[in-house]
Amino acid sequence: VQLQASGGGLVQAGGSLKLSCAASGRAFTSYVLAWFRQGPGKEREFVAGTWGSGGSIFYSDSVKGRFTMSGDSAKNTVYLQMNSLKPEDTAVYYCAADQKQYISHLAHEYEYWGQGTQVTVSS
Repeated sequence: VQLQASGGGLVQAGGSLKLSCAASGRAFTSYVLAWFRQGPGKEREFVAGTWGSGGSIFYSDSVKGRFTMSGDSAKNTVYLQMNSLKPEDTAVYYCAADQKQYISHLAHEYEYWGQGTQVTVSS
């Protein structure tokens, strides 16, 4: 599967952005899907993840209540709605997929990656 992330940009603190990750080559319902982010000088960290076929969505504590992950199987696209953005949310955001049957918080356990989209939150 190929992943294409988009939707990043510059936003003021308290604002919102919606990221998209379009999958091609195979239906995303066959994969575990996740969003990660990597801030300046930081390791890539898990943001949210779910099964493409549906089910619970898991969020990191740092974004819980502010970010919402969703998907549209007809468009083969997953989304990350980000509200109440904070400067510490500034990072390159990546979508990832893998055929494992569990949702890992570890970036190295995902085989497929989108190219990343920059999110910058100004104070």
